[in-house]
Amino acid sequence: MGRSNPKVSVIMPVYNVDRYVTRAIESLRNQTLSDIEIIVVDDGSTDRSGQVVDHIAERDIRLEVFHTQNQGAPAARNLALDHASGTYVYFMDADDWAEPTMLADMVEMAEAHALELVVAGFHIDTYYGDQGEHLDEVKSHPTCVYVTQEDFRRDAYRLFDKNLLYTPWNKLFLRSRIEGLGLRYRDTFWEGLPFVLDFIRDVERVGVTERAYYHFIRERAESETSRWRPNMYEKREEEHGWMLDLYEHWDLSDDLESMEMVQRRYIERLVGCIENVCSPSCKLSHRERMALIATMIKSDRAQLAVRVARPRSRMMRTMLVPIKTKNAQLAFAEGKFISLVKGRSFKTFARLKANR
Repeated sequence: MGRSNPKVSVIMPVYNVDRYVTRAIESLRNQTLSDIEIIVVDDGSTDRSGQVVDHIAERDIRLEVFHTQNQGAPAARNLALDHASGTYVYFMDADDWAEPTMLADMVEMAEAHALELVVAGFHIDTYYGDQGEHLDEVKSHPTCVYVTQEDFRRDAYRLFDKNLLYTPWNKLFLRSRIEGLGLRYRDTFWEGLPFVLDFIRDVERVGVTERAYYHFIRERAESETSRWRPNMYEKREEEHGWMLDLYEHWDLSDDLESMEMVQRRYIERLVGCIENVCSPSCKLSHRERMALIATMIKSDRAQLAVRVARPRSRMMRTMLVPIKTKNAQLAFAEGKFISLVKGRSFKTFARLKANR
């Protein structure tokens, strides 16, 4: 059983991260807000992760550890949600870490304004060397409290544009709203986005703090997004459909700024899908790769997006030329080049991606 009505339930799925999980949990144990419960679900780890978290739990009664067969992060988070008893919920990944005042500051903001959701800035720490060298990219938005639901919806494109509304781990959620919606994670990879979209669909009271507390760790060899995904294109198409549906529900399908953001983000991710097909680990034949790229760039969705999008950099404008011209051969060459840079100089790739 979890602790009786703590202020925050922190939920952490754990799978084969014994190199990192101690740092993650210690960053929670050292929070200046002590009235928390930390629900850890060891999702069938085959390394020492389970033993590590059990050892820490012996020293801190705020930790509750569940050991399950491997079912994936969505199932692990849902199990933890079933046992959560906090006023608020915070989701954290086991290979990341958080700064000490994160939970106290976010709770203070939530209680001062009776918020259902607090959105904070975060760091993307991209490690590219053997000596701990890394690129620190900060994502944030000026502190504000949205007075009305309409204010939040009309400004949401700015938050999406800064990557603040895609992930669950930079947010403090009111648990009663999660339970009132019957909200749980869907059984899919990149499962954070649909959970967040479901939560914000009709949310009314939202605040944003410009402070960046959470450190999302991206490492070249172990990044979940770095390997070839055979169904990445289908996944991005599905996500784009979710975004279009959200903005239609918000009655903002005709809002020029909102729709420019939605279409630009789609077309940027389409470039990522092309690079994915060009990855050295891709199992498709050359003919199959070319056919898939042609399907991607010649679709009505892609052509609409490339007309509406206003890329923020010269580099991105150049990268969209193959899509605009429906030139699959040129798109393939571009994808191979991106994949080459990614493989040979992850530092360069990370900097280019941050400034796209």
